[in-house]
Amino acid sequence: MQKEKNCIVLNKVNKFFGEKQVLKDIDLTVPYGSIYGLLGPSGCGKTTTVKIMAGISESSSGDTFVLGEKMPQLALMNQIGYMAQSDALYTAISAAENLEFFAALYGMSKQEIKKRSMEVMELVNLGEDLQKPVSAYSGGMKRRLSLAMSILHNPKVLILDEPTVGIDPLLRKDIWNELYKMSENGVTILVTTHVMDEAEKCHQLAMMRRGVLIAQGTPRELQQNIGAGSIEEAFIYYGGDSHED
Repeated sequence: MQKEKNCIVLNKVNKFFGEKQVLKDIDLTVPYGSIYGLLGPSGCGKTTTVKIMAGISESSSGDTFVLGEKMPQLALMNQIGYMAQSDALYTAISAAENLEFFAALYGMSKQEIKKRSMEVMELVNLGEDLQKPVSAYSGGMKRRLSLAMSILHNPKVLILDEPTVGIDPLLRKDIWNELYKMSENGVTILVTTHVMDEAEKCHQLAMMRRGVLIAQGTPRELQQNIGAGSIEEAFIYYGGDSHED
């Protein structure tokens, strides 16, 4: 059955904000343990889609399932890690205190919080900045802290909305290596991006334009189907471009 092999399933999902329809009949399946990319320009509906997956927003119609459960589902929140496009951080306190606050919401023990905080901060190359107030962090450091917070509780599903914006290329590579490791350990990862080279790193990809999915498949399939030499070329062919109206 579909819901057994796929971790995230969207069936005919529509979303309206007032009169405006921002998602149109989205059908999407994300297999367990895969890194699935959602590629499209800003304003195409990527963020709305992932908020529905994460249970933060509700669709106007259609069904969304995560880990076999219909969303939104409060009981599932401990199993989902979500990194928003804008950093939700308390800047007046230290990174360690931010991590401790969110970890407590997930019911983690003090010992577990201490150990895991250091692990995730080392992972995003912020181990030496754990006690520093977040107000002293650069924009790129804040993004990295947000990523650390999204994986703090070892979620089964990780939803990342443009996670590497403002992060230098070398660290971006390290982060992707870690995402691959997590995927190998069974974590299902959904990444939104408008960067073509990141899209190529995903196991599977859906291209989005004006609230519609215009193509789905592996990066190689999407290129081979039309004889494109790159993901960018394929995206333009399928109806994408660099901006939304």
